[in-house]
Amino acid sequence: MLHIILYQPEMPANVGNIMRTAMALNATLHIIGPTPIKFDDKSLKRAGMDYIGDLSFFIYESIDEFMNKHKDQNIFYVSRYSNKNYTEFDYGRFDQGIYIMFGNESYGLPMDLLRHNKEKTLRIPMVASARSLNLSNAVAIVSYEIMRQQEFYNLATSEVIKGDDYL
Repeated sequence: MLHIILYQPEMPANVGNIMRTAMALNATLHIIGPTPIKFDDKSLKRAGMDYIGDLSFFIYESIDEFMNKHKDQNIFYVSRYSNKNYTEFDYGRFDQGIYIMFGNESYGLPMDLLRHNKEKTLRIPMVASARSLNLSNAVAIVSYEIMRQQEFYNLATSEVIKGDDYL
């Protein structure tokens, strides 16, 4: 199972989009605070549509609370400072789930966390002059690569709602 971790996210619309993506992937979402986001925010609800009710997500007051609860998990960290591309990792070999942590929109992840876990950091390639990608886009890019490597396990690969012969 895929676990998407957001470290102190700041923008409700991004979190709403990520909630929608997580639900579509049957992923669990973990949100680490503090965060200014109010979970009754209109833009969060609009971006997440009606999928939020079907999403498994947890909120933690601090990174320490999250790490204490998930200390035995293999966590990957997405950062522009990594020297390894996200496609270089083999995500198909984790039976106990894959945890991917993304930093907030302004500062990313704490440098001490990245340095301590350097071998498990990954980056999304982009031109040298780009500082970052939108958080919800970054989550989608990496998450779908993980699911691709797992052959989209438990995901519909044809149209189910309107029928696979809809076209």
